[in-house]
Amino acid sequence: MGQPMVVPAGWPRDAVVRTARLRLEPVRVGHAEEMAVVLGDPALYAITGGAPPTADQLTARYERWERPSSDDGREGWLNWVVLRDADDTAVGTVQATTAAGAHGLVAEVAWVIGVPFQGHGYATEAAEAVVGWLVARGARDVHAHIAPEHLSSEAVARRIGMRATGEFRDDGEQRWRVRPVHRKPPGNPG
Repeated sequence: MGQPMVVPAGWPRDAVVRTARLRLEPVRVGHAEEMAVVLGDPALYAITGGAPPTADQLTARYERWERPSSDDGREGWLNWVVLRDADDTAVGTVQATTAAGAHGLVAEVAWVIGVPFQGHGYATEAAEAVVGWLVARGARDVHAHIAPEHLSSEAVARRIGMRATGEFRDDGEQRWRVRPVHRKPPGNPG
């Protein structure tokens, strides 16, 4: 019996995800400078805490993220930069931490859109595309953890089909979940 899949096949080769207005590319070190600007507004951290990362911090982070799994191989780390297709401007990121679950691939997703780009539906469009990409590659359970005061992230979760579970982590964030329906191909019983 082989190792359980923690990273969908084809990462990062077939992991460019496209929507009507956006292109999501696997993160590379070369994105660090531009993303330091996108993620540089302290208002992004008002609810979740922390501070804007520097370009050097993002370079170190992205070097690690270019490898798609944890050192022990138990988690997949999939990270995309969200680019506006019309002008190649980076507007944010979407992440998925994946693991082998009892019934197949499980994914936790998160999204961040820079302050100047909020209010245009980019978070919903990007998160929905990543969830669809994950489901198409076998994800059986997709969830996000959202701080209760983060109303805009709750709205994104609702729009992409997630529902609040009433389960909370120690940090107070609630689990939101969507369980995709995986249909059996026609002609296969039961």
